[in-house]
Amino acid sequence: MMQPMTAKELEYVADSMSNESLIIKQCTVLAASTQQAATYSLCMEMLNVHNQHYHKLMQTLHEHIAMAPTQPTQ
Repeated sequence: MMQPMTAKELEYVADSMSNESLIIKQCTVLAASTQQAATYSLCMEMLNVHNQHYHKLMQTLHEHIAMAPTQPTQ
């Protein structure tokens, strides 16, 4: 059975998503600006890898939403 993530773990996931997003943007810019077919191909491969990482992190967050503690309404 999965345990809820701690605040520190959630922070780590959020930071990782931010890092992956930045890498995705950088790969996109480089792929769009290169004239080298090999560089373009490598950028697209890396773009796919980092998109997969980002989506896996997002999926992990969604799986843990149900376990997140709720705060009582006042």
